[in-house]
Amino acid sequence: MLVYTVGTFDLLHVGHLALLQKCRTFGDKLVVGVASDSVVRSYKPNMPVIPLDQRRQMLEALECVDAVRPYYELEYVSACKELKVDVFVIGEDWGTSAHNIDVEHYLKKEGKEIIQLFYDTRTSSTAIKQQVIQQKTRPTLVGVL
Repeated sequence: MLVYTVGTFDLLHVGHLALLQKCRTFGDKLVVGVASDSVVRSYKPNMPVIPLDQRRQMLEALECVDAVRPYYELEYVSACKELKVDVFVIGEDWGTSAHNIDVEHYLKKEGKEIIQLFYDTRTSSTAIKQQVIQQKTRPTLVGVL
């Protein structure tokens, strides 16, 4: 069974690892769709810090990931058809946008499974970025004892 999940996967962290390792348990192969910068720009206020090619390379290096497929348009049906997806894993922030509803209808019509997972609360790319900004703006005490 082929499992497919999608995301930005910026600043790869333990939450991403937990998600991908869980995804892998749902089938024999895990393919990860990684959003291009232009796709991310269309739905997120924050741009990725890590370029697409580097995000792809990091995901490919993970033992639980069998293949990585960048996507350049905000739609998932074509990838599901091309890959012959059996299980599509979505996150807790999955919404009711047209591209989400389209793939849900397609998968249900084909008798495929959709699994929704909650994210690991230990960290997030956004939290990491905020932490870096806070550390950068804190005054440093140099030479004070």
